[in-house]
Amino acid sequence: MLPGFNPNQITNLEGARQVILMLLNLVEELKQENESLRVEVQQVRDEINRLKGEQGKADIKAGKQGKAAGKHSSEEERRQAKPHRKSSKVNKIEVKREVKLSVERSQLPADAQFKGYEPVVIQDIHLQTDNVRFLKEKFYSLSQQRTYLAQLPAGYDGEFGPGIRSLVLTLYYGSEMTEPKIVEFLHNVGVLISEGQLSNLLIKKNEPWHQEKREIYRAGLASSSWQHSDETGTRVNGDNQHCHVVGNPLYTAYFTRPGKDRLTLIGLLQDVTEPPLLLNETTPTWLEQFDTPQWAQQIVATWPQGRSLPHSELTSLVQTQLARLNEQQQARVLEAAALSAYYQQTDVPIVPNLLTDDAPQFRFITRDHSLCWVHEGRHYKKLMPFIDYHQQLLADFRQQFWHYYHQLNAYRANPTPEKAAKLDREFDALFSQVTGYDELDKRIAKTKAKKDRLLKVFSYPEMPLHNNPAELAARRRVRKRDISFGPRTPDGVAAWDTFMTLAATARQLGISFYAYIYDRIAGAYALPSLADIIRQRAPAFHPLPIAEAG
Repeated sequence: MLPGFNPNQITNLEGARQVILMLLNLVEELKQENESLRVEVQQVRDEINRLKGEQGKADIKAGKQGKAAGKHSSEEERRQAKPHRKSSKVNKIEVKREVKLSVERSQLPADAQFKGYEPVVIQDIHLQTDNVRFLKEKFYSLSQQRTYLAQLPAGYDGEFGPGIRSLVLTLYYGSEMTEPKIVEFLHNVGVLISEGQLSNLLIKKNEPWHQEKREIYRAGLASSSWQHSDETGTRVNGDNQHCHVVGNPLYTAYFTRPGKDRLTLIGLLQDVTEPPLLLNETTPTWLEQFDTPQWAQQIVATWPQGRSLPHSELTSLVQTQLARLNEQQQARVLEAAALSAYYQQTDVPIVPNLLTDDAPQFRFITRDHSLCWVHEGRHYKKLMPFIDYHQQLLADFRQQFWHYYHQLNAYRANPTPEKAAKLDREFDALFSQVTGYDELDKRIAKTKAKKDRLLKVFSYPEMPLHNNPAELAARRRVRKRDISFGPRTPDGVAAWDTFMTLAATARQLGISFYAYIYDRIAGAYALPSLADIIRQRAPAFHPLPIAEAG
């Protein structure tokens, strides 16, 4: 375990110190290995018991202390205290009516003088049905052999009016209620509706809404110099798929796709299920970036150039003429063709910079790729040293980590080339440390290797340092998945993505989701479209001057 170690060769304090550090790291390694073996042995025992027809070890959830030990959130460490100011909400309340209240005159003394009114705003809501029997005029033309019937007002379609249809969509997608609970609520109010009718209101006849989502997405892509992105699992008719999130402070868009590979993400940025493929003069650059062998690049150069290629055609060429490449290398060829097509198209805005975690599929898609500092900090939170000395080393370094993070945040408020150069040097100093705790030192070295992607803030000071908005948006899909399991049909998948996009975007823009839905269903169109609001507010997110790091 200690090859070449000879205690007789320790003749000075420095040599003894090195041995002690080595032994401490050995203890950490053995401790981790022991914990891993404990888990594995218990799993084997549980499996043996199940094969015998018995039960395994009870899965008892950790208590509060256990949860805290496994919590990887860094919010407490990176939060900076701000003075609490309780803001008034009275001015934000829309007053529908005003009632003057009088003091009983018999209670007033003779010298009482009127001093005006003291306003008090009370919020209330009135729930009642508004069932209407429409009597539609009906005419018949003998000469035309045609019946003429008066049309229902806008928003009245089928058995339910715009109020119910808007409320159903708001409760399901905006408030994340389940379908049975919505049916129960409506029954309690006096609305007669079946589960099948409710389901149809949620997922059928939504093409205008899908078009609105497409407009929101295109406006959102063009509204800032960066985009957040994240992904979480989701179920579609019992199959595991992936919910992708793209957004910025003005909008959030949801997309459910079977995969989460780079090809899927390239298509995602174009709002298509299958990205176009094209071989042109830029393809060799992508192949070179993906480390594709030279012999394979030469073969690709002989394939049809300058025209859109069906996936089946290019896949066939790859599998037959590039069979020597492994599966991953073959996938890189398709990705190079997809990227060539993406950067030539003009249908959707090209994203300059993607802010994500460090999952490999996000790399190379955009010109610049920024990493989330909060996600990077979690790697250090996951280290669980056994030795007190190592625990202190880790705690000290994490304090330095978040101090540097706060310096970067301060830089964003007032970026200058001098500050960028200073922070660049401080990054090198911070992440060149050697603490003696091996696991920590390995993690520090990995962070340093990501320097270019962690310090994109020097080129994009208008961009946040973390990917929290996308992660929180993905968490909303997780909550929706937990209470409603998942859609079962293509219509359901499209409805989930579209209305979650509308609900999240309306929330970000400070628009009432219910009011917006009602405005559109009722055909009033008194409110501007969410896409137009995004375009109006986009100038606030235009890039600031770029500061070059020294």
